[in-house]
Amino acid sequence: MVRVVLMVCLVLIAQSAEAYIGPGAGIGFLGSLWAWLVGFVVVIGAILFWPIRWAWRRLRKGAGRPSAGSDPQA
Repeated sequence: MVRVVLMVCLVLIAQSAEAYIGPGAGIGFLGSLWAWLVGFVVVIGAILFWPIRWAWRRLRKGAGRPSAGSDPQA
């Protein structure tokens, strides 16, 4: 019981701590945020660009002249 009373007294009379957070924490946060944002944009861009790239490759392969080995009548 004495421990509980002592703990309550210590919590009630505790003063606020004045701490300094330097600019390194903000720079680290901005660097992490920048990495997340760039990664997100790259992923979204890859997902949106995939059908265009697939169609472009298919057009380049299929619309051109047929290759010599692909003619079944030869």
